[in-house]
Amino acid sequence: MSDVDAKRVRDQARYFGVTDARHVVEYGLKAKAFTAEKLAKPFTVYTAFASAMGRSTMPRYYAFVVTADGKDLASVLVEQGLARGIGAHRETPTGVSSTEMADRLHDLELQAMLHRAGIWAQSDPESLGRLRAQERAEEQELKDFRDQLRKPPSATQPMNLNTATSQQLQSISGVGPVLAAKIVAGRPYKSVAELRKVDGVGPKTYERIQSYFTVATPAK
Repeated sequence: MSDVDAKRVRDQARYFGVTDARHVVEYGLKAKAFTAEKLAKPFTVYTAFASAMGRSTMPRYYAFVVTADGKDLASVLVEQGLARGIGAHRETPTGVSSTEMADRLHDLELQAMLHRAGIWAQSDPESLGRLRAQERAEEQELKDFRDQLRKPPSATQPMNLNTATSQQLQSISGVGPVLAAKIVAGRPYKSVAELRKVDGVGPKTYERIQSYFTVATPAK
């Protein structure tokens, strides 16, 4: 097991209040088998080209899976105690708001916990609070590190709009991979004001990011 996998197992053990990490692997395999059974018949996948939450630096996108009997796979897994009801949320293909969907998953998870369904049967109530506190502390530490690494460049030393790399552009809060790609595609720029012509750079976004740029004439 790689270090990344070991950390993921540890995180899930903390979340479910499981003191023996082997149970996490056991129920992970059960979740895999359960999913394979549910998807043995034709199913529908709805995707959205929007960044989803995750520790990995690899891009992750939203996908809603609807089983053959018309049920949301994520909801079924949470209800069975085979998945967590956390993460980034997005409006569903049927029009349910991201907030409402998050609340529904939370309610299903609470029901699974009370019925000790799935991995919740291995949860130790006495350890749950302590383990989750450890997880929150580590998440905050990682967030602080990420914020430091992604700290935008000083407005007193703006980057060249025509030569900044995609990674440099994404160091600015609010500029993700998609917007960075659009900014690069819009080159060359004669002035920073031309950023307003880029799809996705509205008035508020422009006011927030324009001070981080300058347009320098390339040396001949």
